[in-house]
Amino acid sequence: MQPPAEPYAPPRSHILSGNPVQTATYIYVSPDNLFAAGIWTCEPGKFRIDFGRAEFIQILEGVVVVTDAEGCARTYRAGDAFVTPKGFSGTWEVIEPIKKHFTWYGSGE
Repeated sequence: MQPPAEPYAPPRSHILSGNPVQTATYIYVSPDNLFAAGIWTCEPGKFRIDFGRAEFIQILEGVVVVTDAEGCARTYRAGDAFVTPKGFSGTWEVIEPIKKHFTWYGSGE
């Protein structure tokens, strides 16, 4: 059984609207810290984000609009899956409280 996840928020300088309080529960982290899997949640709000690792995402609940640095926006809902490449920079706008399964790979640098 996993310990309960502690709520946290992006840095205030990254929050563009709302109160996107988040939790992350890690189900697995490899011994070398290069691979992990878990569940992430977020309350409605919009924030800037930079992905330091490649991440596979499957939306379990809610709705999010992901917009890249060039302004291309995609809406994802429960059941959708996608990959965010290492180096992605843009915004996440959580429209309905979201829950996602994630797996990431890389050093985060």
